[in-house]
Amino acid sequence: MTKPTTAPTNAAGVRLGLCCIFQQQPIKFRNTTVKSISGMSRKDGVKKLSGLCLANAEALQRALEYCAEQGIGCFRINSQILPLKTHETCGYAMEELPHGDEIVKRFKACGKFAKRHNVRTCFHPDQFLVLNSPREEVVQRSIAELEYQSEVAQWVSADVVNIHGGGAYGDKEAALGRFAETLSQLSKRARSRLTVENDDVTYTPADLLPLCQSTGIPLVYDIHHHRCNPDGMSEEEATNAALATWNREPMFHLSSPLEGWKGPKPQRHHDYIDVTDFPGCWRELDLTVEVEAKAKELAVLKLKKQLAETWSAYIVQCADGSFYTGVSNELENRIAVHNAGKGAKYTRSRLPVKLVYHESLPNKSAALKRELAIKGLSRSAKEELIASGNATE
Repeated sequence: MTKPTTAPTNAAGVRLGLCCIFQQQPIKFRNTTVKSISGMSRKDGVKKLSGLCLANAEALQRALEYCAEQGIGCFRINSQILPLKTHETCGYAMEELPHGDEIVKRFKACGKFAKRHNVRTCFHPDQFLVLNSPREEVVQRSIAELEYQSEVAQWVSADVVNIHGGGAYGDKEAALGRFAETLSQLSKRARSRLTVENDDVTYTPADLLPLCQSTGIPLVYDIHHHRCNPDGMSEEEATNAALATWNREPMFHLSSPLEGWKGPKPQRHHDYIDVTDFPGCWRELDLTVEVEAKAKELAVLKLKKQLAETWSAYIVQCADGSFYTGVSNELENRIAVHNAGKGAKYTRSRLPVKLVYHESLPNKSAALKRELAIKGLSRSAKEELIASGNATE
């Protein structure tokens, strides 16, 4: 790998996050099954688990190096980074593992690397972690899992362990009340990292914001979930309300629907992000946006490139006085291409052209829509537009 950069965020302050695994990179995290470990002696079982933990520490180091090299600003760590850590029969304390001290040392080295290269890390436990269950045994297992992940989070300098609100159990208010009550059972290490996220079925931002405001737990705003499970709040209102719950860099989630917003089951995630799904009100924020897309690092890098692009709708005046409207993400070069006779067919016989108007748009789709609107204007309306601003002398 090449030397990592030290500034993975883009110019707008948005830090994109990669979730857990890779699509193309040969970086793999290892796991095992209860059946495999329970079929061994305890000595052989903990030996195998120790080897898996060491391998995962090495894989995490490589993942962080890749993120730093590629300018990916956050990496979500797999919940099973220490396989079967809290299982009722196969679970273990680090002291039980051969090389337990070395395992911890290597994870702490990952944390130092992440801090040095400004790569944020976080955790997102599986949905079976439910702090508001009416069943006490479920709550206690959830707390144990949350404490384990918070311990590893401390080693690697992760500042977020994010969970969902849990079930409603027929009474959202009572269920969220149990959630708040359970917080007193958490260690300071877990409580200080805990965040809660709106989901696509049960809890909306409007449901969770009172909980966040009363307990001090930040809201991880998942805009895809909000679009699937709306609550009357606009995206900008939810964004601003969620931002106000954070005492550190906020973290939000972004996805695109597999078959479009009008397709069946929009809850399902696409391989990539449609850049038009990225809210305009997020672009200038200091914010981590975790990209939840099946193409993993490929999706993050594609979105990163798209967000860095500056698209323009423009008008040039041709040598015969007529106007031509187009779009480009390299405006200066596009005008040069026109004047070299390699641009649009219309301009080739009307050279030279002069840029007389342009306006910046957030993405190609918006630029094309604006181009179409400008093309529909009368000549006098285009002249008024040119006179109104962004004219180039």
